[in-house]
Amino acid sequence: MLWLRVIYESFSSAVNSLKVNKLRTLLSLLGITIGIFAIISVFTVIDSLERYIRNSLQSLGSNMVYVAKWPWTPPEGETEYPWWKYLNRPVPTPEEAEEILRKSRQAGNAAFFYGFNRAVEFGAVHLSNVEVMPTTYPLAEVWNLKVERGRYFTVQEMHAAVPVALIGHEIAEQLFGELSPLEKEIRIQGIRFRVIGVYARTGQDMFGTSMDKRIHLSLNGAQGMGDFRHRDQGQTICITGRPGADQEELTAEIRAIIRSSRRLKPMDENNFAINEVNLISTQFDAFFKVFNMAGWIIGGFSILVGGFGIANIMFVSVKERTRIIGIQKSLGAKRIFILLEFIFEAVILSVIGGLAGLVLIFAGTLVFNYVSDMSVVLTLGNILLGLTISGVIGFLAGMLPASAAARLDPVVAINAL
Repeated sequence: MLWLRVIYESFSSAVNSLKVNKLRTLLSLLGITIGIFAIISVFTVIDSLERYIRNSLQSLGSNMVYVAKWPWTPPEGETEYPWWKYLNRPVPTPEEAEEILRKSRQAGNAAFFYGFNRAVEFGAVHLSNVEVMPTTYPLAEVWNLKVERGRYFTVQEMHAAVPVALIGHEIAEQLFGELSPLEKEIRIQGIRFRVIGVYARTGQDMFGTSMDKRIHLSLNGAQGMGDFRHRDQGQTICITGRPGADQEELTAEIRAIIRSSRRLKPMDENNFAINEVNLISTQFDAFFKVFNMAGWIIGGFSILVGGFGIANIMFVSVKERTRIIGIQKSLGAKRIFILLEFIFEAVILSVIGGLAGLVLIFAGTLVFNYVSDMSVVLTLGNILLGLTISGVIGFLAGMLPASAAARLDPVVAINAL
């Protein structure tokens, strides 16, 4: 009970001192507010960016393998991207996708797709540079596409090259406004396509791609609109593994099938790339470690400045209240009471400054989320981290002044000018 009373009285005395010296309190708050704002805002942006990137990678599929002409990253052990080695490679073909499905034991499904940009028209509405994506039938299953209105292609429509199309949510709004797009005809490169479905809104991923902005055609229905067998148009085969399939075995099996299909000799280099989401994810892990370290360095200097500011203010406070400290000690106040009084004052100052910094960050996230598609969230973990850092800095900054105040001789302190 005695300790609780000492702590309560020390806390009350510290609060009263802060109320009396409003200007000094405000100046002390500014340093720690800026410091917490700097360090937690960096962590908030990094966390939000990491979540955004990982969600984008997840949308590509953690168990997917992409066969393409170009690799996503430089080869293992190299720091630069040798594009000249890949320039003359052949592009993947739909026949290779079918061969993977026939021969692979680990693959669950495979889809071939490519893309090009064309103008799209509906009545008097004209959209230029719209991404058109012809594919084989299994794409909806491979990418887990959701049709919001209408339906997906049938196998017969795909094989018979029926001129039908599915469109993204944003394309539907731009072309048709409040009208229903279903069963309406759009024109692409002079060819009429009947809209049979609209995809659910997905938003844009980190690569700038989205089904919202695409028009999906069948591979046979888009014949004559581009040379997908020879001209590089981002031809890709996307393969999903069977449930429980080993990712390394799946990759090795696909590599062997494509090499056999292209009649490559044992010593020949691969003339194709096998891209895996896990490889990019691993590289981003190292990237975010560096960013987090940079956040600690940037925020650490700001916090250090704020801590020195609080320590300086506390030394001034001890100087101003020397005679009061002498009177308190002469009336029986223990060293621990004086020590706790100044430590509480420093910690309260620091935590209030930290709270002010967190409020500024929260306001900043609201503004950013209003003007940007990317969502930035001030997480509970970062809030607790900010308050913890504030409390620790306040404790460390107040310890030396508090110790100096606690050691004052009461007689000398009372007679101080």
